[in-house]
Amino acid sequence: MATVSQKCQYALRAVLELSKRHGNGPTSVAALARAQAIPQRFLELIIGELRQAGVVSSKRGARGGYVLLYEPAELTVSDIMRAVDANYEPVDCEPCGGGRNCPLEGNCSFVNLWRRAGKAIHEVYDETSFQDLLQEQSGLEGMSVADYCI
Repeated sequence: MATVSQKCQYALRAVLELSKRHGNGPTSVAALARAQAIPQRFLELIIGELRQAGVVSSKRGARGGYVLLYEPAELTVSDIMRAVDANYEPVDCEPCGGGRNCPLEGNCSFVNLWRRAGKAIHEVYDETSFQDLLQEQSGLEGMSVADYCI
């Protein structure tokens, strides 16, 4: 299985942070980078792609930064993945949607398996909004770990 790229993970974390701050004005790239432990220089490139994709807008000036152009409930994980990674298929295989020629093309028993797996993964990404992620995070923050040390 292919993994979600680091770039895509950073984009998702940046949008999650912007979702937390939605409606509170612009947020600087530096603040986003600090809050989500993302290298600032890399985040600047990613935010530029998100701006070009129409996910965020920028405001210049001393109180400038970036704002999310959508309500967190309207924006899905898939939306962001498509904005920064055109191809996020679970398996890199020509008959299954990848970019390489396969010597087993036309005679591979895995083709349908990879397609079903890809469909299932895409359904999860398509059905998960940033509001869902915010709710999940607030549930995690409410949990505490008991310390039984004496």
